Amino acid sequence: MPFNWIKDALKPAKSHKLDALKTRQQANDKSLTTSLSHTLSFLESELGKSPDFVVRKFNEDPGLTDPVAVCYIEGLIDNVLLTDLIEAIITEKSSQSNLSLDAQETAALFKKKLPLGNIKAVKTENQLIQTILTGSAIVVIDGVDYVQAVSISGGSRRSVEEPTSQTVIRGPKEGFTEDISLNITLLRRKLPTPQFKLESHIIGEYTKTKVILAYIEGIALTEVVDEVNQRLRGIDTDSILESGYIEEFIQDGAFSPFPTILNTERPDTAAGALLDGQVVILVDGTPFVLIAPVTFFNFFQSSEDYYQRYDISTFLRIIRLMSFLVALLLPSLYIAITTFQQEILPTTLLISLSAQREGTPLPALMEALMMELMFEVIREAGVRMPRVIGPAISIVGALVIGQAAVQAGLVSGAMVIVVSFTAIANFVIPYFNMASAVRLIRFTLMILGGVLGFFGIIAGIIPILTHMVALKSFGINYMMPYAPFYKSNMKDLLIRVPWWAMKTRPNRKSSSNKYRQAAHQFPDSSVQKGNTNEPDSQE
Repeated sequence: MPFNWIKDALKPAKSHKLDALKTRQQANDKSLTTSLSHTLSFLESELGKSPDFVVRKFNEDPGLTDPVAVCYIEGLIDNVLLTDLIEAIITEKSSQSNLSLDAQETAALFKKKLPLGNIKAVKTENQLIQTILTGSAIVVIDGVDYVQAVSISGGSRRSVEEPTSQTVIRGPKEGFTEDISLNITLLRRKLPTPQFKLESHIIGEYTKTKVILAYIEGIALTEVVDEVNQRLRGIDTDSILESGYIEEFIQDGAFSPFPTILNTERPDTAAGALLDGQVVILVDGTPFVLIAPVTFFNFFQSSEDYYQRYDISTFLRIIRLMSFLVALLLPSLYIAITTFQQEILPTTLLISLSAQREGTPLPALMEALMMELMFEVIREAGVRMPRVIGPAISIVGALVIGQAAVQAGLVSGAMVIVVSFTAIANFVIPYFNMASAVRLIRFTLMILGGVLGFFGIIAGIIPILTHMVALKSFGINYMMPYAPFYKSNMKDLLIRVPWWAMKTRPNRKSSSNKYRQAAHQFPDSSVQKGNTNEPDSQE
């Protein structure tokens, strides 16, 4: 692969830094002592005497025979559960004042008073810091060489709301939130089956981000699950702040403009993907979950397609694919026709276009590039501006600037129509990452069309199609079910047949060597290769 020497040159420096960090952390991972004062001093020194670090001591309570302290980070814990914990310590210990508070009694006490709490023993200093920073209350008991960590995480969190990026007219109105536990619950409610499996990963040297891999056992391909786990375990980075970090680390075709992983903030979309044999990756701190493996046609399907009549859904899918072709090819075709192949236009239309372009000082290619860049600037301004004035900026930019450019003779009216219709067609694509890929490729085709005409456009389309056919998503061919051909999958592609006619799950087996990995990206993969399967021809 190109640029491998750059990655190889940078890899040793990064590995050296991370290895040094791991060595330093392991050297500092000392066991806790039996002294309560020593443990509290260690916490205060490590947390820098932070104002949100709270220590509640019970040494002076007459009912307690042993000194006890509760430590927690304010804002990361549930205050109601914290109150129950403190009351349990005081009440129960007062009734057992003649007994010593050892670890067994503490665990039994917490299990009795806090049946919803996840209680575990922490024995090292690094585990202690990590536990308290993830929303647990630490109960330190003098004379015991480990502490009890009670998971009572809570605090202010966003409630379940309607998704903002993937709205539907008919369908569930709930969306994922930044709380990974709540996101798992949303999936559990839709999939109350023991075959719904979850595997946890902690990624990021500093952020310690929780990443969950979800799949349905018996439906998802075992090879795909193993491959995703292998790639997640191979991530070596300082931080994971959003699922986009994970997507870049594990995706196929790192230099491909086409996305090979789908993201969504809709629980029903994620549940449907799980039932189709795909896997879902949830990342703590973001409402966008990742779905893999995917094909090119997954990006033109909406969850609403399955909530309304099959004929309407089929019509809308065809409209989306046509909009994809319009957004990709319309400006380049207009440039090529008006510059090189005017003879294919009707005479009346050619005269009309020539009359419009008579006073314009720029060639069609420069006109189109200027208008496209202007629209991208307006679009980005509308996204970044405050929500109240963002739409106003878009309307002013589209109407006033476009009309002024035509009246000033900088661009022709036909070019404004082409660019506007192209922009509208781009918004029809349901998923933003596929729409972004179209925007990038469109500029390349415009330049080729402006230099070589139709021949340039064809010369650009052929390598794009070749790349798409060769591209894979976790071993699954990107252009399935056309390459390779699977007749059974045609029931839910461009044409969605009625539910009663879809009796089998989608076939996601690849006819080529499965789960082949790029050597520069995953050199140490030990995933067992599955048997290859020939394309089927039966429903």
